[in-house]
Amino acid sequence: QVQLVESGGGLVQAGGSLRLSCAASGRTFSSYAMGWFRQAPGKEREYVAGISRSGASTHYANFVKGRFTISRDNARNTVYLQMNSLKPEDTAVYYCAAGAPGTWGNGYDYWGQGTQVTVSS
Repeated sequence: QVQLVESGGGLVQAGGSLRLSCAASGRTFSSYAMGWFRQAPGKEREYVAGISRSGASTHYANFVKGRFTISRDNARNTVYLQMNSLKPEDTAVYYCAAGAPGTWGNGYDYWGQGTQVTVSS
């Protein structure tokens, strides 16, 4: 089992940047693929980005391509989401997830509690 704790959310103006972090407990972090998801008020949770166990492969939802970058540091048991050129529509609670997904957007077993990102116009 792995426990996940997100941090780095906050309030930022449109066009600004934030870097989210997700720290994982346990010694098996590198055995999990990791993903970032988000949920805006009144909307379904949606997939944002994923990264393979080694970090060699990454995948992004179309709406963040070119703006967000997912990375991981297996020595620090941490996954990151660098968010640039933020837009008001990026406002949401962001969650990290761990698992062995069959596809990038599904099949994650463990979830963090989320961190709020608010982008003002």
